[in-house]
This record gives sequence, structure tokens and C-alpha cells, in this order.
Amino acid sequence: MKSELTITDRPTAVPWPPLLLAGSIALAIGLGRFFPLLWPGMGDLAARTIGLGFGVVGMLIMSWAIWVLHRERTSIMPNQGADKLVTRGPYARFRNPIYLGDALILLGLGELTHNIWFVILSAVFVVLVTWLAILPEERHLMNKFGDKYRDYKSHTRRWI
Repeated sequence: MKSELTITDRPTAVPWPPLLLAGSIALAIGLGRFFPLLWPGMGDLAARTIGLGFGVVGMLIMSWAIWVLHRERTSIMPNQGADKLVTRGPYARFRNPIYLGDALILLGLGELTHNIWFVILSAVFVVLVTWLAILPEERHLMNKFGDKYRDYKSHTRRWI
């Protein structure tokens, strides 16, 4: 007989973050095609460099965070339970570096394509990923690691 998984076993049944990221990208492309809005950016080299820099930094943060999770031999899937509390690498500064990387990548895609929908949907992504993934993950980690997680949470930021 299969037992029910509890909040201690995993934070949620649905891997929301990759679904939200893919959905944001698809929606931004579709909205950009059928309901284009003017790009408000300056278009100069400095603005372009900063915008594209967001995307590059996002990819670097995300890659680093995934690499650290892999080295710690714990899952990167947001709907699977944490085997251990990872607090090194980008996790020493941010509790959610992969999701931060996702949001920065959306901003970078906005600059790359001059599609303002990527920028708008990056804000929607942040709200939805906080509500659907981060808050359940925090409850899961608190239930699983208790004071160790509470201490970690007290000196790291959820986002930036």
C-alpha cells in the first residue's frame, strides 16, 4: 500500500517554477506577436548592456545554484523533498537563487527581443513563484530542518 506524502516529505505535488518559467516565455512570445507593445528602453549601448547583463547574470546564478545542489546530492526539482539544507554557494546569500536566475533571464530576454511582455511577465513570475513554490518550500524546510532552517532564514534573503 502506498503512503501519502506529507509536507515534510515534499513541499508541493506540482513543479511550479519550471512550468511558470516556460509559461511566461510562451505567453510573452504570444503576447508580443499578437498584442505588441512599444519597447520603452533607451536602445543605447549602456541600456542594452545592462539589460542583457541581467540575463547573463541570471544564467550564471541559476547554473551555479544547480551545480551546488548537484554536488550536495540533493534534488533540483521543486516538487521533491530536500535531502539536506544547502547553505553554500549562492545559497549563502539567497534562499532562492534558481528562481532569482529565472526572473533575471526573463528580463534579459525582454532586452534581447525588445518584447516588453517579458518584463511584465517577470513580475508576474515573481509573485506566482513566491505564492506557489517558495512559501510551500519554506514550510517544508521549516518542518524538516526546524531551528537549523530558522537560523539560515534569519541571515539570508528570499530574493535579493
